[in-house]
Amino acid sequence: MSIIGITTFRAAALAATLVFGFAPAAPVAGRAAPDSFADLAADLLPKVVNISTSQTIEGRGFEMPQLPPGSPFEDFFKEFFDRNPGAQPQQRPRRATSLGSGFIVDPAGFVVTNNHVIQDADEITVILHDGTRLKAEVVGRDAKTDIAVLKVTPIAKLSATKFGNSDKARVGDWVIAIGNPFGLGGSVTAGIVSARGRDINAGPYDDFIQTDASINRGNSGGPLFNLEGEVIGINAAIFSPSGGSVGIGFSIPTATAEPVIRQLIKGGEVKRGWLGVQIQAVTDEIAETLGMKSATGALVASVIKGGPAEKSGLQAGDVVLKFDGREVGEMRRLPRLVADTEVGKKVPVVVWREGKETKLDVAVGQLEEEAKVAARGDKKGGKKGGNGNGNGVVVGDLGLTVTEANPRARERFKIEKEVKGVIVTAVEEEGPSAEKGIRPGDVIVEVGQQEVTKPADIVARIRDAKKAGRKSVLLLVEGQGGLRFVAVRLGKG
Repeated sequence: MSIIGITTFRAAALAATLVFGFAPAAPVAGRAAPDSFADLAADLLPKVVNISTSQTIEGRGFEMPQLPPGSPFEDFFKEFFDRNPGAQPQQRPRRATSLGSGFIVDPAGFVVTNNHVIQDADEITVILHDGTRLKAEVVGRDAKTDIAVLKVTPIAKLSATKFGNSDKARVGDWVIAIGNPFGLGGSVTAGIVSARGRDINAGPYDDFIQTDASINRGNSGGPLFNLEGEVIGINAAIFSPSGGSVGIGFSIPTATAEPVIRQLIKGGEVKRGWLGVQIQAVTDEIAETLGMKSATGALVASVIKGGPAEKSGLQAGDVVLKFDGREVGEMRRLPRLVADTEVGKKVPVVVWREGKETKLDVAVGQLEEEAKVAARGDKKGGKKGGNGNGNGVVVGDLGLTVTEANPRARERFKIEKEVKGVIVTAVEEEGPSAEKGIRPGDVIVEVGQQEVTKPADIVARIRDAKKAGRKSVLLLVEGQGGLRFVAVRLGKG
């Protein structure tokens, strides 16, 4: 099974088998479905468009000649290409077409669709409900949210959609999807909101509405309407074992999409807020180690030097609980909150630090899309695997062996000079550190949110943790994936 973008239905002959089944209607609990969606559909259909794109695909090498079946030359060419594997037959440059959906957001001719619908297209044509074909130009696109805005020059008055508040959509609410599945333009399907806040690993700002309204290839970029006729989502992906609809579709909520669309129409690009931190999820073990009542918020693993977070006093080890008055809840919510914040705005941030809540004021910076913000863990060269040779000081409570970051150890594990801490040289296969993914070559930077520079520092921090009655200790570890906090249970060493 897979999550797939549902855009591009390649233009081809459509062959289908239609199967009709009848079954007794099941009793419906609660409010009944509308008698008909006809009036609503009639009003909305002219506001939805089909999108046709084309692009040139370059061919390489030789072209296999077209031979009649049974031709004696078939064996000749087969033998030639078998002897010359580098000279495999390829097609000549050709035009490839695909189909998607979109919707009108402004009578002036602005149309919204998914970025993946028009990506790499040489030509884009918007087809209105009455069949009118209009050439479209890209106003702007945003790959992070998979949104693109097109512009057409209307030859008659256009009817535009209205945005609704997707945050008010509840699980169980009726919704309507309109689009161009498999090139069958003007298709209307109905369903309900199946879930909210879905993360399908499509991008950094995932917050999808899940619906069982039938959507398929070609529906991408089309709108998801509420019963008031307002757009509350942009259909973008489906979960499917076969490529067809199984009643699990995903739409970008307008709470995410509308600010992006406004910026693209206004300036052709999206300016996002930037905090300048690396974050990770707060696990139950980490929460317990930090003295928190529950695992909530976003744990700051590292702070980028010179960024807004550092300038405001935000520190590694802080847990961001609230941002600009809004609960963070879980880690993935923080990037969206920051991104949606106006660049330059000073916002209050509540963090958990040293066993209590602390308030900071942070001036949000601008995220540079192409900026090279190198993570400290992104190093040239690799770290040696295995369990090491055991040289160094054994820390039985953690199930590992460590040594000072001396030149010999740095050379052995390819650790750069600017990395500070204590180097792990060996890890017990079934010990508490191995359970957390700590490996030889990792560097322990902090223990119990205090810096360590030699093995004795680690031993002392563990002794303090035991005296305080803690069952685990919080480590800040530098590895191949960058800095991360790890709560390691204390053994009997």
